[in-house]
Amino acid sequence: MTIDHESVPRPGHPVPPPSRRVATELLERRPPRRPAASRSAPPIGRRYRRRARFRIVRPVALVTVDCLALGAAVALTDPLHAAAAVLPFLLALNLAGGLYRNRLTLSALDEFPALAARATVATAFAVTLAACLEGWPDSPASPLRLLALLAVFLPTAATGRALVYRLLRRGRRRRPSPTLVLGAGQHGQKVAAALAEHPAYGLSPVGFLDSEPVLLAEDTKLPVLGSREEIGRVIRRHRIRHVIATSGTTDDAETATSLRKAAQLGCEVWLVPSLREYGAVRTKDQDHLWGFPCLQVGRPAMQRPGWLAKRLLDITAAGFGLLLVSPVLAAVALAVRLDTGPGVLFRQQRTGLDGRVFTVLKFRTLRPANEHESATHWNISQDHRMSPVGRFLRKSSLDELPQLWNVVRGDMSLVGPRPERPYFVMRFGQAYPEYADRHRVPVGLTGLAQVNGLRGDTSIEDRARFDNRYIESWSLWLDVKLLFRTAALMLHPDGS
Repeated sequence: MTIDHESVPRPGHPVPPPSRRVATELLERRPPRRPAASRSAPPIGRRYRRRARFRIVRPVALVTVDCLALGAAVALTDPLHAAAAVLPFLLALNLAGGLYRNRLTLSALDEFPALAARATVATAFAVTLAACLEGWPDSPASPLRLLALLAVFLPTAATGRALVYRLLRRGRRRRPSPTLVLGAGQHGQKVAAALAEHPAYGLSPVGFLDSEPVLLAEDTKLPVLGSREEIGRVIRRHRIRHVIATSGTTDDAETATSLRKAAQLGCEVWLVPSLREYGAVRTKDQDHLWGFPCLQVGRPAMQRPGWLAKRLLDITAAGFGLLLVSPVLAAVALAVRLDTGPGVLFRQQRTGLDGRVFTVLKFRTLRPANEHESATHWNISQDHRMSPVGRFLRKSSLDELPQLWNVVRGDMSLVGPRPERPYFVMRFGQAYPEYADRHRVPVGLTGLAQVNGLRGDTSIEDRARFDNRYIESWSLWLDVKLLFRTAALMLHPDGS
């Protein structure tokens, strides 16, 4: 496995010692009390389920429209006996293309080119596959059959979508969603005014959040409800469903923290940058809000549908891996026992999901002088006390194999940010603002930083950047890809 054993700073860039003020804040930090004004609000889980039901109205309606349109096309054209085979391909392509995603601007004409392209591919594939299978009609798949099916399906689906969007716009006007605007600057005020003037978006602004608000315009009727640090209290009190982040007077780190908090509470989060050229960015998530370019922020990784599959993959692969390498585990344990004496397993405290501490398992490659050395020593790869057996285990990463049991237990995942000791987590968190954000997901045996060579004596700041990139862009396929890259790198260990 391509795994860094101990996190160390880049040579020549030592991590500064923690200041007394920061250390005191870390020790004295306590969970904030729930404000009295929000104690009557329903529990977060109940609100999240209600918002989740609200979010699936549009996708379910569009899937139903596509199914009915395809059924009508099959009934009228009958291009083959099993034309319904088109449906799985069509739904999968539409889902991957974002055609079932919640959007602010609802337009069947805007989606028609993408719908037509995916319907053509799905129909051609299904018709050709059916013609190749034994038992189907002898005549080959005719282009005329494909065109006849599309000629019925596309107008029907587009008309159905237009009808659904008309009903959704009517529902948005009747029951707009409470919306919070991050940033009370000029740009934020313009966005809030556009929402108030155009109820078809279904977003009713209730106020701003800004740590350093500027003077509001005289015609602005919305209040500043507090700083961005109070976003949790404001969301609970006003039952916010949507959060729109605009360019404001606070830094990006504070904005990112606020958006993550809003997403965790079940809100739909949107970014509305002030840079006009942003509207030219080609992405399936691109949207606009009365001419302002807009991008929807995805849900937190652990709230996405594929996260359950990730856990199933962890349990299956780690359990099978333990059985497969059991002879290797026995051989390594015997070698360590003969080399360093009793105690072949090395237990060490590491920081995992949400900052919780767990015990990681490794084969012992060096017996530290005491517990303090184990918890605070930077790196032992060049320690003269290490025997040839220990050096081989570290170079080949065989000392990390017991961590498969940590994966089965749920302490770790196969893929994720590498875990670090609590002592260094505190120091790195003080030196690099993005470091603490790594703990939003379970730690892993390998990760995006490791397969890009960021292991051993490399930059902590770069590692944090790659780890957060992995979290923001997580998908099940990304995990599979990183596991393949890790397996390939195991064939060329560099000894770090």
